[in-house]
Amino acid sequence: MIDEWDLTATNQYRLSQRHYEAAVLPIGAIEPHNLHLPEGQDFRHTSWVARRSCELAWEKCESVICLPTIPYGVDCNLMDFPLTIHVSQAALDAMVRDIITSLHKHGIRKIVIVNGHGGNEFVALIRQIQTELDVHVFLCNWWKVGHDKYHEIFDAPDDHAGEFETSVALELYPELVEQKVAGDGKTRPFRFEALEKGWVRTSRNFKNVNDHCAAGEPGAGTAEKGKKYLDLVCGRISNFLAELAQSPIDEKFPHVS
Repeated sequence: MIDEWDLTATNQYRLSQRHYEAAVLPIGAIEPHNLHLPEGQDFRHTSWVARRSCELAWEKCESVICLPTIPYGVDCNLMDFPLTIHVSQAALDAMVRDIITSLHKHGIRKIVIVNGHGGNEFVALIRQIQTELDVHVFLCNWWKVGHDKYHEIFDAPDDHAGEFETSVALELYPELVEQKVAGDGKTRPFRFEALEKGWVRTSRNFKNVNDHCAAGEPGAGTAEKGKKYLDLVCGRISNFLAELAQSPIDEKFPHVS
């Protein structure tokens, strides 16, 4: 059976027989996640979430298409760690803009970016491109989708490669998780209270955080926790995709008429 929600699996014949209302563009990163998680963590989990969400949405409406994941992200502040791959936000924006322009050419005006890396920032691009093209672009940072239920599943906050990401990895690709080499994820605090409290922000150079590129203790991670969160997230995203695809674009869209 061919998955017609997967652009890389379907074909020209099938595409010509169907109209897609919404497209999903997953975007990840290639970077270190502590010592025990794969470099492709963000690429792998973002691809899975986007694909699973489209698969579930397809059961509700057969008009959602999932594009291949852009693997690279903005990682200039992790370049001191081996084989981090960085692309500038400008370069990433240019690629995303061209993809959206292509989708618009093919009659798809609803686009959802499923982002899996905190260093990627697409708000400015979305604001700009919606004034230039007759499209509606939505940003979903997938790891935030279930934050209202986060503490019902996980024991501690996870900033980078801690309990949450370890749990997701143990559920999706346990063969790539090497728990025995994991660092403790303890971070060097900021010297300024404003930064510690979070009402002033800056970009962290991760080599100054600790020596293993992590911010969060991974030891409590389990596959069961990962599955609970992934099921919650994919259920919510798939519902949104189905609602989005089935909602007509009128002059007030996406607001209530």
